[in-house]
Amino acid sequence: MSDILLHLLPPIASCLLYAALGYYFWHTRWRITDKPLDPLPMQPWERAAIFLALALQGVSVYDGLFGSGSMRFSFSYALSLMLWLAVLIYWLESFRSRMDGLQPMVLPLAALCTLLPVAFPQVHLIAHADAGGFKLHFLTAMLAYSLFTLSALHAVFMGFVERKLHQRELNKQLASLPPILTMETLLFRMIIIAFSLLTVALGSGLMFSEAIFGKAVPIDHKTLFAFASWGIFAALLIGRHVYGWRGRIALRWTLTGFLLLLLAYIGSRFVSEVLLGRI
Repeated sequence: MSDILLHLLPPIASCLLYAALGYYFWHTRWRITDKPLDPLPMQPWERAAIFLALALQGVSVYDGLFGSGSMRFSFSYALSLMLWLAVLIYWLESFRSRMDGLQPMVLPLAALCTLLPVAFPQVHLIAHADAGGFKLHFLTAMLAYSLFTLSALHAVFMGFVERKLHQRELNKQLASLPPILTMETLLFRMIIIAFSLLTVALGSGLMFSEAIFGKAVPIDHKTLFAFASWGIFAALLIGRHVYGWRGRIALRWTLTGFLLLLLAYIGSRFVSEVLLGRI
């Protein structure tokens, strides 16, 4: 019983901390009041609290993936790891740009995903986890997924800001968010890095598939969705460079590419593990 409690303590503690911080940032940055709209810079203790939640979730994810001596994985750990990396990137970016106004959405999502491995404990062992090619493929894929997740959240925020600006509304939510041009620059910076990582992930999968798995990459829905997402983001970056795509066009392409990438792994694992009961 004590081992179970120790195993559940980090995810529960990180979930509660994420949720409390999400409410706090909503209350201090988004909640409409009669006070002036002056933005409140992120305080050192706020960064420290987010870092503590990251550390607790990181311990939980690492224990779930590698605690048994072999590598395990599932759709729930994939989502938890993706949101952990997303919060980490926002936390790091907060030292350069004003990110506090973005926290009321990303932190509750992180709180929800932290508990997913507890709610859906089904895992499967990963074969060939010690192979160098597999480690390269897995690390770059998860980093790419995380950055694209953050890009999709960022795109949603940008759509929200643009709609409010077109309506000529200035409220506390807008005052807490970075300028729209800063958000757009950050969005494409993340997309470029994520696209590069996804290219390495897909390339390493093609190159090392025979050596690791003893067979070529299967042409299934997972592979097709991954390459379709890669094509969409390639077209977006080309359109941005050649035609200057921005605004709603960029947001739609970003969300479409992210949804396809999400279906490539998360959707297939959810159907297999939860709906069909396969490990």
